[in-house]
Amino acid sequence: MARDTQTQLRNEMIYSVFVRNYSEAGNFAGVTADLQRIKDLGTDILWLLPINPIGEVNRKGTLGSPYAIKDYRGINPEYGTLADFKALTDRAHELGMKVMLDIVYNHTSPDSVLATEHPEWFYHDADGQLTNKVGDWSDVKDLDYGHHELWQYQIDTLLYWSQFVDGYRCDVAPLVPLDFWLEARKQVNAKYPETLWLAESAGSGFIEELRSQGYTGLSDSELYQAFDMTYDYDVFGDFKDYWQGRSTVERYVDLLQRQDATFPGNYVKMRFLENHDNARMMSLMHSKAEAVNNLTWIFMQRGIPLIYNGQEFLAEHQPSLFDRDTMVADRHGDVTPLIQKLVTIKQLPLLRAADYQLAVVEEGIVKITYRAAGEALTAWIPLKGQVTAVATKLAAGSYQNLLTDGPTEVVDGKLTVDGQPVLIKYVTNTAVTKVADQSN
Repeated sequence: MARDTQTQLRNEMIYSVFVRNYSEAGNFAGVTADLQRIKDLGTDILWLLPINPIGEVNRKGTLGSPYAIKDYRGINPEYGTLADFKALTDRAHELGMKVMLDIVYNHTSPDSVLATEHPEWFYHDADGQLTNKVGDWSDVKDLDYGHHELWQYQIDTLLYWSQFVDGYRCDVAPLVPLDFWLEARKQVNAKYPETLWLAESAGSGFIEELRSQGYTGLSDSELYQAFDMTYDYDVFGDFKDYWQGRSTVERYVDLLQRQDATFPGNYVKMRFLENHDNARMMSLMHSKAEAVNNLTWIFMQRGIPLIYNGQEFLAEHQPSLFDRDTMVADRHGDVTPLIQKLVTIKQLPLLRAADYQLAVVEEGIVKITYRAAGEALTAWIPLKGQVTAVATKLAAGSYQNLLTDGPTEVVDGKLTVDGQPVLIKYVTNTAVTKVADQSN
């Protein structure tokens, strides 16, 4: 783990925005106009998908992928000017949010500034043409970090953007050498010491494929040497397998608990149910109630939760990365009050406690417990809306459910989970943080 990573990140929330599709305007001003709402949702870190000009050669769709970058140091003119971007970041900072910029250092568009000026910095096929290491990414060509001259160009680019933003989400970080990321963090943090680093890490299958072909494929454990946060892809597939009936919740929770022993003590995982690369959570969930339960789940896990624009409105359509596909009208509900409540709970210092335990109890309900300094918080979460009574060692009485602020009864060592999460904070030695003692 990066030694100076702060576990306070476990008390924060990321909100992700694709500028093109965020508003009808499809530009920086359209995002800036809505920043107060984003802040009011509970956002600490605003993550912007790439804002750079997009290549034209081999472009996918009408407007192209924001991940096929033409100029690392430029602004996509469709979004506005540098002044418009600065107005966005300035307003976000005024509201107390940090801004994280998406950078794409594995590849560029075939007609990028670097491909034109420094073609020697790329991989080439047998015919000498620019190519990719792996994958069918037809709209990009891969950079070759064996050319050390490339490193300082990329780091200088980060130093340039750091005058406006507070951190970086690093696209396909496992494909770029660890030594580069270490040097980039060293130089950037020397000038901007609180810079945030999020790696788009990968699942084991992708890492194995890369390594089998002789390419760099960094594991989460390697990435944590340079990054503050990594993706949850090492277990996200198991979560989907559980939801789709291909695996058990016990296997999934066991893998989650193993994270806590596998990674450094100050590790931070980004927990999510959806993002710009994956289907909306409502493709897995079948009701607002299930969405409520699973949003509670990602907030209560150890790590930093991600909300992708539209998720707060239970959006169902996965917007295109290649064309205008405005998300404004894709609203099928509103869980803003729930997210705001979860943010309040997430901010409790107890949720970065060292003592963190996961278990599966009656009827497949997931139980999470944090303990520190004589107090504890336990959450029982029925991911699929289970209704049952669970065993508990809490003293008989009435406790406050932090999620609803209503009472929850413990009777004869049993607590009822009625299809919704129950979150109780209590003193560990006496368990007497009751809103009323029904036993008297």
